[in-house]
Amino acid sequence: MAELLRGHAEARPDQAALTDERGVTTWSELNARVDRLAGALRGLGLTTGDAIAIHSGNRREYFELMAAAGHIGLRYVLVNWHWTAEELAYVLADAGVSALFSEADFAAVAAEAAGRAPVRAFAVGGDIPGFTPYEEFLAGGPDAEPGDQCMGVPMIYTSGTTGRPKGVTRKLMTAGAPLEIARMVGDLFAQVLLIPPAGRSLLVGPVYHSAQWLFSHALLNAGRSVVMRRSFDAAETLRLIDEHAITNVHLVPTQFVRLLRLPERVRAAFDGSSLAAVWHGAAPCPPEVKRRMIDWFGPVVHEYYGSTEASVNTIITAREWLQRPGSVGRPLPTTQVHVLREDGTPAAPGEHGRLWFRYTSGDDVEYWGDEAKTASVHRPDGLFTTGDIGYFDSDGYLFLADRAIDMIISGGVNIYPAEIEGVLITHPAVADVAVFGVPDEEYGESVKAAVELTSGSTPSPRLAEELIAHCRASLAGYKAPRSIDFLDELPRTPTGKLYKRLLRDPYWKDHERAI
Repeated sequence: MAELLRGHAEARPDQAALTDERGVTTWSELNARVDRLAGALRGLGLTTGDAIAIHSGNRREYFELMAAAGHIGLRYVLVNWHWTAEELAYVLADAGVSALFSEADFAAVAAEAAGRAPVRAFAVGGDIPGFTPYEEFLAGGPDAEPGDQCMGVPMIYTSGTTGRPKGVTRKLMTAGAPLEIARMVGDLFAQVLLIPPAGRSLLVGPVYHSAQWLFSHALLNAGRSVVMRRSFDAAETLRLIDEHAITNVHLVPTQFVRLLRLPERVRAAFDGSSLAAVWHGAAPCPPEVKRRMIDWFGPVVHEYYGSTEASVNTIITAREWLQRPGSVGRPLPTTQVHVLREDGTPAAPGEHGRLWFRYTSGDDVEYWGDEAKTASVHRPDGLFTTGDIGYFDSDGYLFLADRAIDMIISGGVNIYPAEIEGVLITHPAVADVAVFGVPDEEYGESVKAAVELTSGSTPSPRLAEELIAHCRASLAGYKAPRSIDFLDELPRTPTGKLYKRLLRDPYWKDHERAI
């Protein structure tokens, strides 16, 4: 048996391990398929440290591939299925991928990318000309337990909001390490994230994102089954939670907003009593939105602060957050968080500074094949940063202000867009919002908001004035937008991250500096 699945397959062989739109895979079926798949991958000549890439939407086969690679020491690259052929080909080459598994829905992109890279290619969920069918490949594997099992690791690429995506790796979490490490990670996070032993995860975001991987596949290794969907639908999410007695789900703030805007009859029909933990992160959550979610779902709406590079740094439960609205909690025992001024000295409680991290285990973040990029985020003493700005209160609770690259400096005053976005999103006409700085002859920068309106709302100068007044009612006048653009849709990734540079850069293209 696959070692990480052994206990679950023996204890509850006929219970669902994976559920998607197309069917169910039990624990015993999952174990058998992972055994065959691991043998088939080794049959390609792949050995410890080699890489495969998974280019697919959320589906059970995705988890089979991760589990198989995770038992035989492979790196498995989680590919953003929205990438173009050029972007996919770049990552295949950059990561040194030997085998590509692509879903048939993305055949054109997959075929073009595979033609540019020396990879063996396999088609999942349908046919792609020139690709070996996944089920045929799997069936050719031996019906036997893989020998010499060791840990494989995910390789996740940053979203590329500021350039080419970079592969993120860890110093200690390496391919070939003992499987016991993977078991410990799953068990640790199941405990930290308050997931009950018989938990059932709902996945409604792309699993190629680091948080969604952690909240689904890492918990699967710890015995928590996964119900998944390819994309998020607010009403269906409520139905799935009740239908499958979901205990835990990871959501992002934009999904909260969509849930809260469901018709009252849909919201009233939701039970939700199975939920033990609703975790959110990945983007700032407006306090009013979070408060309304807690009022509705109860004190199970918890928050973490982390990133692809820094995993989970802090957590805060719903009850703690109600006492300290806006906080992202205290650091986990495994992570040191330092708030430092620009001169490198520690910031006082309540004083903003850049956040720097260190793992107590000695682990560290590295960028695949890019020593210069790795060095650029580290200090000489080994602390590393993701560019976020924040502060600790006097009790050691962390509050985030914004990312350093997003901060607006107007007339010498620092303005944090996340604070303004948190106010604007509470206006009933606003479906999504981004705030950024644009050139201003007098102040250097002025505050601009880009707004996506709700259905039925119409852009107009009067509405722009109303939104600006809405900000002034809650914030100091200098923080209110000086102007507002109305857009049909903001450029967000499926994981909730905003491509703010696509909004900001056109305003700075004729200027020598960009701040």
